[in-house]
Order: sequence, then C-alpha cells, then structure tokens
Amino acid sequence: MTGESTPSSSPQGPQALTRPTSQLVTIFGGSGFLGRHVVRALAKRGYRIRVAVRRPDLALFLQPLGKVGQIVAVQANLRYPDSVTRAVAGSDVVINLVGILQESGAQSFNRLQAEGPGLIARASAQAGARVIHVSAIGADADSDSAYARTKARGETAVFGASPDAIVFRPSLVFGPGDSFFNRFASLARVLPVLPLSGATSRFQPVFVGDVAEAIARAVDGGVAGGKVYELGGPEVGTLEHFVRYMLETTHRSRAVVDLPLPLARLQARALEIADALTFGVLLPKEVKLTRDQVALLQHDNVVSDEAKAEGRSFEGLGIKPTAAEAVVPGYLWVYRKAGQFATGRGSEAQAEVPDLLTAEPMDEASQHRPGRASGPALAAEPDGPPGRMGTRWGSRR
Repeated sequence: MTGESTPSSSPQGPQALTRPTSQLVTIFGGSGFLGRHVVRALAKRGYRIRVAVRRPDLALFLQPLGKVGQIVAVQANLRYPDSVTRAVAGSDVVINLVGILQESGAQSFNRLQAEGPGLIARASAQAGARVIHVSAIGADADSDSAYARTKARGETAVFGASPDAIVFRPSLVFGPGDSFFNRFASLARVLPVLPLSGATSRFQPVFVGDVAEAIARAVDGGVAGGKVYELGGPEVGTLEHFVRYMLETTHRSRAVVDLPLPLARLQARALEIADALTFGVLLPKEVKLTRDQVALLQHDNVVSDEAKAEGRSFEGLGIKPTAAEAVVPGYLWVYRKAGQFATGRGSEAQAEVPDLLTAEPMDEASQHRPGRASGPALAAEPDGPPGRMGTRWGSRR
C-alpha cells in the first residue's frame, strides 16, 4: 500500500480513550538505537512495554527508563514464528523497528526486512493488536539496492496482513550514538582523506527523538492508519555538506573526495572481501562498506512533495523537527583533539544535547521543542566507543 491509498481514520471509540497504563505495547528491536528512544517515550506516557529481542539479557539496560515492572524484555527471533506469536500475545499495539544495513550470517535483508514484517503483522492481527512499522525513505520494489527492495516488500506484507497499519519512513536518523555523524567523525580521526560514494546525493537527517515522538503519538491513537508517513528534518543537504559540517564541528581539516561510482564499487568489493577473510570481527565497523550501500547512496533520501501535500510528514503530525545544529555539537565534541576544551573554529559555547523526548503528548496547537538535557543522554551502542554518551558535563563559557 502506498500513501495514495484511501486511508482509514484515526482510532476512535473505547480504544482511543483507554488509559496508557492499561495497554501493553510490544516492540521488536526495542534495544536498538531508535528502539531505546521509543521505549523511553512510551514509558513516560505510562504504557506497559514488552521488548521482544533475541537476547533479553542484553536489553536489561532499558528497565531504568520506566517504573519497576513497566518494561520487560522477552525472547523472540524472526527465524522462529512461534516465538513471535508468544511475544505479541495480549498486546494492544505492536511496533516493528527491526532493520539492518549490512547482511551477516543468518541476518539477511530478506529474512529481517521482507519476510519479518509480514510475520509480525500476521501475528499481531491474530492477537487483535494495532501495527506500527518503521521502514525507510527510499523503499522501492524496483530499486537496485537489496536494502531498499526488501524494505518495500516488508511494507507490502504489513499492509497485506493489517490494512490499518501505520508505516513510518524516516530519512537518515541522527542523535547520540548514531551511525552517521559518529562514523565519519571516527574516520576523520585516522584518515587524511574522506572518500565518499554519492557525495552529491541529498539527505534530510532527522533527530531520533522526533521519530520516537511520532511513533509514540501513533500509539496514542492520534495518527491515521493505512498510511505511509515520511519523516525528515528541517534541512536538506548533500552527503558532502553534512560530512563537512561534521568536520567543522569537530575542528578537523580533512580532504573530502567524491568517488566515481566504478571506483566506489571496487572499494566496497575490496572491503567486503577483507571483512569475509577476517570473519566479520576484525574490520572496524566504521570502515565497513558494501556494494549494496554504494547503490543506496546514489539516490536522494528526502521527504517527497506528495507526502508534504497530503500531510504525511512531521508537519501533518504537528511536530516541529529538530535541526542537527541543536543536537550534533553536544555529542561530537568528543572527537575534537582537546575535547570540550578545544578552541578554534566554532569555539563558541557548545549547545547541550536537548532532552530527547517531550514529557507529555502535546495538543495540536503545540510545537515540539525538546528542552535542555538535565544529565547524560542515553548511552551509545554496547560495542561503541565509551565516549559517545551525549551531553557534556558542564558548560564552557
């Protein structure tokens, strides 16, 4: 189903009036970068949360985001349908956040992004639960990228099982612990030249807290079902533009080179071979690049004009997206040679990372303006550098 399909109306009646504390929300992929922010947003609203993951013991860090007993991790694996059925049992809403950028072993695009969403949606329909699915801008059944093709197939499978489902397509997502600004900042520490594939492709980076807020509003029942929503930030720029912004923020001078497509493919192939020869564990994740990612980077990743006109964007949801400049300096300062004490270009007082999520749902007249943080933001990925915590300790005047 596409955004042009006739949408169903927002949930009405008793379901929309049910108190959050009496509703159970199951989140697949809730321990990931986006997932932890969605969990926090829903916990603030009072929902009971079940996080469905392959390793529940690795999701225990989510429990402090809510009250005692409010957040529970359960085992579920998309390779085993019975585990998915058990995970959604008794749920009022099911959210699917599962996705990968690179295949590894049994974790394939087809299994996780094409077949997995349909499996979750069918199990949710049998359980009588509403479905919210997170895809990506650029999902296209005819794309030359397997990532984009499987994302599109996943959307089709979700709507086939649950016609009233809500699908969100975010652009490149940034925030403390992200895999975009942090990745290039890490490379800039050791490389004199930053080679880019698709340097002129346009992106519309979106703050992870804004995406989580949109999902939370959908859980609240304030978002119409049967639609595909495209989420992008307030600024559109090329890949090269945002990489140069990262360099300016981290006070580093590096040459940025736009690689011709054949050379980019050759580089990706060489890195794929190196990754395979080292069994996928010795090559730093910041360096890894696949030919599929090269293909994906050749296309623009921005909100479509149709989505804007039809209200299938942040504006239609009543959310004012957060600019990168309000967030990124608050966690990229760790890549400066002297950290938060660095001087030179852009040495004005750094802005702290804003509070990632609003405390309460806002009415239609309100605008989404994250406040200032009162402590460290959520931690980075478990295997990431320890310095990617988010806000600074103290401010430099």
